[in-house]
This record gives sequence, structure tokens and C-alpha cells, in this order.
Amino acid sequence: QVQLVESGGGLGQPGESLRLSCKAIGINFKIATMDWYRQAPGKQRELVANITSAGRTTYADFVKGRFTVSRDNARRTVDLQMNNLEPEDTTVYYCHAYYGRDNWGQGAQVTVSS
Repeated sequence: QVQLVESGGGLGQPGESLRLSCKAIGINFKIATMDWYRQAPGKQRELVANITSAGRTTYADFVKGRFTVSRDNARRTVDLQMNNLEPEDTTVYYCHAYYGRDNWGQGAQVTVSS
């Protein structure tokens, strides 16, 4: 069974940090490009960061210098470290895998509020 199981996130204050994790089940993880997207209500889903099978990372401009994506092939996980949180980071974050097909996680809520 193919699953991308997300954990972490939650509630943080501006300037604080949160972390998201995604564990991949039933996919060829080591060759997969792993992505983090986010989607606010009424808006299009947008790419936040990704990391290729070779470890190359890409970040959206709105998170550069604040967020870091990493992967652990042995644990079959991809993480998103979110530092210096801003209220506009509040939304649902989705893990995504591409390895010749697409798979999506269930979404994890991140809320940044004072």
C-alpha cells in the first residue's frame, strides 16, 4: 500500500520554529523526488520546497532562508524544518512524492499566531 504519512506541524508563534515530517510507505523512495506543498483555502496549491534523489534542494522565494528540506533514505522520511515562522505560513502542508507516479500525503496543519 502506498502512503505518505505526515506528522508534526501544529501551532507556533511568529519567529518560532516548527517541523514537519513525512514517512513514505510502498514507494521506491530512494529514486523519488520529494516535495512539500502548501494550500490555503481558496488558493492554488504551491510548491514550498523539494529535494531530489541526489539531494539537490529547491525553495520557493517566500521561504528561502527560513525553511530547510532534508531527507533520510534509510528511514524513508523527508522533513521540513520551518524557522522564523510568519503568520502567512499558516495553511495546510502536503508531502508529495514523484517516482514515475505521484503520491500525496493527507496534509498537516501549520498555524502561526500570536
